[in-house]
Amino acid sequence: MGIQDKKVMVLGGGIAGLTAAWELSRAGVSVELVEKADFLGGHAIQYACKATDTCQQCGACAVESTLRNVVGAPNINVHLAKEVSAITEKDGYVVSLKAAETQDKTSCGGAYEENPENCAALRGWSKHNAAFYTEDGKLDPAKTGGSELLAVDAMVVATGFTPFDANEKPTYRYSELANVVTGLDLERAKRAHGKLVRPSDGKAPEKIAFIQCVGSRDERLGHLWCSQVCCPYALRSALAAKHQNPELDVTIFYMDIQNTTNNFPTFYEQCKADFRFVRNIPVDMYESDEGRVRTRFMAEADDAAVDEEFDLVVLSVGIMPGEDNKALAETLGLTLNGDGFVQSKGKLAGAQSGADGIFLAGTVTGPRTIAGSMAQAGQSACDVVKYLGGA
Repeated sequence: MGIQDKKVMVLGGGIAGLTAAWELSRAGVSVELVEKADFLGGHAIQYACKATDTCQQCGACAVESTLRNVVGAPNINVHLAKEVSAITEKDGYVVSLKAAETQDKTSCGGAYEENPENCAALRGWSKHNAAFYTEDGKLDPAKTGGSELLAVDAMVVATGFTPFDANEKPTYRYSELANVVTGLDLERAKRAHGKLVRPSDGKAPEKIAFIQCVGSRDERLGHLWCSQVCCPYALRSALAAKHQNPELDVTIFYMDIQNTTNNFPTFYEQCKADFRFVRNIPVDMYESDEGRVRTRFMAEADDAAVDEEFDLVVLSVGIMPGEDNKALAETLGLTLNGDGFVQSKGKLAGAQSGADGIFLAGTVTGPRTIAGSMAQAGQSACDVVKYLGGA
């Protein structure tokens, strides 16, 4: 039996799952791609391009092109709005699927919820998802997998992460103040209509603050890890916004700025020239006139308390373990690490789970960038091909 006769289930349709599915497809393997949501692309498909006059290497276009490849691949069968309910080892694995609860694909979510007219997020934020829907906007069962029982030779687990819930930091008053948003809210709004706006009135802000490490590197919450993505998306988003509006006043509140690109020194010098950096994390947020957000922080020079107002405050929320990780680990026989992410077999075997025939990809194992998730997914696909007896 050749590799073309093998079948692999990829669990998760975010950028890691899409990459693994595409690479396996290119190797001639038949793929059953299972996604809990009613669209492919995960969180990354919601991110907006951050190009200025040059590409900022944010990865948004890579997600789109990979999604396009997967949709067009004849040997990838897509199952949307499905999740694993049981698994049995039998000449590989027999996997039972069940219907999953899905989110409203037309909703911006978060702070932009009250302004749905500003959110054109139809069919999962990408035109490439349109193939899976009927003309009335419902999932097409003929194209999204009707089978509830799959026999596969191996599995790739790429179920992704959960964004930190900003409501767990109540002093930011995320759900109370209209113009306090998360980075993901901002990405969705920018992708929907192409520019930076305030959710309260749809107007372009003149003064904006980014607050870093919201939910990450937080000893009180027990989240000691760096999420790796918060600095890149904040700085690139700020650069893109400044490119659109050179008069925009940008402040970055931070603990440390993590290396974000291969040419980081040049990139960081540009950011320091364009933005004000304050090495302090504000705590309290209050609403002032015209929906502006007043916050208090300590000045670096003399530790004096400073009150300042912003038109928009963006919380750079971190990467948390997937909400289904515990149940998934119990079902598939995987191990979780102390932080709640799925444990790989070892540092030099990051794509291997330790369970026979089950491989890992992307942020299910811990924080990663889009590029990092794609790289690990590619390694996972290679390991699967070797496991199946391919070259």
